[in-house]
Amino acid sequence: MSRKAWIVWGAALCAALALAWTRSTSEAPASEAFVARIELNGPIGPAAAEYVDNAIQRATDQGAKAIVLQMDTPGGLLESMRDIIGGILAAKIPVLGYVAPSGARAASAGTYILYACPIAAMAPATHVGAATPVELGGPTPMPSPLDSAAPSSSKSSDKAGTHPVADAEANKILNDAIANIRALAQMHGRNATWAEQAVRGAATLTASEAVAQHVVDFIAVDSDALLAQADGRVVRVNGGTITLALRGLPLRDYPPDWRARFLGIITNPTIAYVLLLAGIYGLILEAFHPGSFYPGVTGGICLLIGLYALQLLPVSYAGLTLMALGVALLLAEVFVPTAGVLGVGGVIAFVLGSIMLFRTDVPGYTVNVGVIAGIAFCAMAILAMLLRLVMRARRARAFNGEEQMLQDTGELLQAVVAGGEGWARIGGERWRVQSEAALPAGTQVRITGRYGLLLRVAALRTGEGETS
Repeated sequence: MSRKAWIVWGAALCAALALAWTRSTSEAPASEAFVARIELNGPIGPAAAEYVDNAIQRATDQGAKAIVLQMDTPGGLLESMRDIIGGILAAKIPVLGYVAPSGARAASAGTYILYACPIAAMAPATHVGAATPVELGGPTPMPSPLDSAAPSSSKSSDKAGTHPVADAEANKILNDAIANIRALAQMHGRNATWAEQAVRGAATLTASEAVAQHVVDFIAVDSDALLAQADGRVVRVNGGTITLALRGLPLRDYPPDWRARFLGIITNPTIAYVLLLAGIYGLILEAFHPGSFYPGVTGGICLLIGLYALQLLPVSYAGLTLMALGVALLLAEVFVPTAGVLGVGGVIAFVLGSIMLFRTDVPGYTVNVGVIAGIAFCAMAILAMLLRLVMRARRARAFNGEEQMLQDTGELLQAVVAGGEGWARIGGERWRVQSEAALPAGTQVRITGRYGLLLRVAALRTGEGETS
């Protein structure tokens, strides 16, 4: 493709992105009253936090009377959770937290977000709780920022914590989480005692139990019922009080824009992991085949996107270092004959680094073990193939040098007198040859000796075939 064509395509792509951005951020305010709905599904991370913040701002700018934050989440990262809570507390319109549909949950980080909403409701057959925090990156008594697997974490807390420094750090994280959720409970007049139990002991409640213990305000079978039951309630919003008038208002969905979707894809730990590997191996291929450009360009793009995703995620630098060491050892195996020792060590280091790469047990924020196993298997298969080729090469006869040349045959291009010199074609090349006997042109000869660039030849005997 010509340079001019590349420029045209680039300009068209930029125009399309600018148009999409303009449409997503510059929509005209609604002419009639409505309620915005934001769906927060899956693990809570940087992409989810940015999506919620942008959607709240857009809904406010377009004149929404309230926002329904519909949740189904197993938990998420601490910083992302705090960003979402900050956006809810700073919103100029009320945010109605709603755990739905039936079968959904607001576990771990979702519990904190639900407590931050002026109105909290749940659909039938949903549950809330298990809000015990976990310190990232180490065996402490608590699960990561808001791991949903709290029961096992609380068991580990009974056994861990003999080191005073570790206990102090663990207590600091725990007390901070308790203070956070108690402050949210007190702000909206909810059960602060149970909120503390959800943090200390990973307590959970069903929808009916949550209403009975004043953890949520009511049960709503759907969004229309939510608005009807919230109608007329007085809530605190942005430092003031508002009486809700929501009955019968239409709902308008605010799905993630292209940027939020893109961030959601690349911040998936498995996708970030694959992008990182694609970038590394693309640059390696470019280094071994300079001038091909495609592996280098693709690898550079993938590596930059992967690194950007990693800086948004809780990454263990020990795991990242082990992965880099594994790749380095695999490359060293190509140049250093160690009979596979470096290669096997590289695969082991790479697998261990991949498992350790992300420092959290939050569901959805770990690399798929099947992907790691598949890449490790491919690396071992390639290493085994290389070792087999090396062993075959050691057992094979020589294909160049003096020994091989003495086995070659060729054809005289001109007649040679006894003891004279002439030219012959040997192995597809023209060589200066010398013969002790007179030989006519076209005679099939074999090499008997070599003196620099001069070959001594003799006529092939009857029944003697070519060996080259």
